[in-house]
Amino acid sequence: MSKSGKVYKNVSQIPRGKVMTYGQIGKIAGIHPRQVGRILHKNPDPGSIPCHRVVNSKGEVAAGYAFGGAKEQSKKLTREGVEFLKGRVNLEKCLCKRTH
Repeated sequence: MSKSGKVYKNVSQIPRGKVMTYGQIGKIAGIHPRQVGRILHKNPDPGSIPCHRVVNSKGEVAAGYAFGGAKEQSKKLTREGVEFLKGRVNLEKCLCKRTH
């Protein structure tokens, strides 16, 4: 499976109400977290591959979220029940701990 395929497969498995970090996805796919971001920016099917569920290691949404910007990413996460504290995702509560 290609690196992009691994990224999309793993992101598609993040459940509603949970997030993963670029670093977690990168580790699973064997690539740098920034490469994960570049791949997700080209997401061919955001309806099935919920790239809005990927945040940075601090729980911050992407300023350059490709499908409507940071506010739209935050709205989508909030609608799914993701909790924010001081503008960041509460990773203690909402981080998906899956490692493969």
